[in-house]
Parts: sequence; structure tokens; C-alpha cells
Amino acid sequence: MILALQVAVAALLLAPADTTVAVRDSADAGPRVIDARLGPTAADDTTPHRRPRAVEVSDAYALRLRIHHYASYAMIPLFTAQAIAGNQMYQSGSDDPAWAKSLHGIGAAGLGALFTVNTVTGVWNLWESRGVSEGRTARLVHSAFMLASDAGFAYAGIKLGPDAHNSFSKRQEHRRVAYISMGSALAGYATMLVANR
Repeated sequence: MILALQVAVAALLLAPADTTVAVRDSADAGPRVIDARLGPTAADDTTPHRRPRAVEVSDAYALRLRIHHYASYAMIPLFTAQAIAGNQMYQSGSDDPAWAKSLHGIGAAGLGALFTVNTVTGVWNLWESRGVSEGRTARLVHSAFMLASDAGFAYAGIKLGPDAHNSFSKRQEHRRVAYISMGSALAGYATMLVANR
């Protein structure tokens, strides 16, 4: 009897806090542990869960996205050509080799066209997908990098480009702004590569 009482006390002390002891008929000797949960269970939960809101984008969204992707593939080769021709012109001073001058001009026009197309398609798709929460942070970070790059390239080409032929300090500034803009564009490019793995 004392042993049975000690076992019952030990069971009570070791039992979790959300249980209670119930004694049954004398035919079933010993205590019985019954589950006595506190708080609502999954079956008692009557709060309706809100479904995510469906966001529809147009068919033109997919076309603009495809144009944006394919145009982006031209970015790195254009950057490479610009860096090679630009460095040759930077080192030559006012005695620019003809190939470097023409390649740099063609590359600048190509970058201008590329960034115009990608800015228009990218900003348009960013606006149309403003209600889509999935991937929003990556899209916004990508957009910030690319718009900063747009501004840098415009400043380097329109403001600093003409002065770079006559002034070494302007040539240095043109090169610095162009490389910073390339870095910003590559960071934006990498953002989407990582986000869309």
C-alpha cells in the first residue's frame, strides 16, 4: 500500500502540468492520467485564415520581361568593350587611336540604347507588379542599383564625355564615374541572378 502511494505521488510529481489525475472504479487499481489541455485546440480555432490576394499582370508584362532579359545579356560584353577602348583612350591622352575612339563611341551608343530599353521595360514591369509581394525586395534593390547606374552613365557620357578629350582631370572623373556606374549595374544584375536562382 505504501509502495502504491509512493508510485502515485511520484507519477503526480513527474506528470506534466497540463494533466490531471482521475480515479476510476476500484476494479481498476491505481490512478489514471487524463489529458486536460488548457487553451483552444486546432479544432476549436475558428479564426478564418485570409487567403493571399491574387495579383494579375498583363500579357505584355511577360513580353517586356523577356525583352528585359535578352537585352541584359548584352550588358557585360558592352562593358568589356567600353573598358578596353576607354582605357586605351585614357592612356593615350589626346592622341586617341582611331579604333578605340570609334569602338568607344559605338559602345556608348549601345549602352545608351540598352539602358533605355531596360529602364523602360524594367520600370514598367516594376509598376505593374507592385502588388506582388514575392520577390519585391530583390526587385526594388535591383531597380535602385540600375537607376543609379543610369544616372551615372548619363552624367559620364553627356557632361564629362566632351570635356574628357581636353582635360586630364575630366578624363579621370569620366573614367571613375563610368566604373562606379558599371559596378552599380553589375550589383543590380547580380541581385536578380541570386533572387531568381
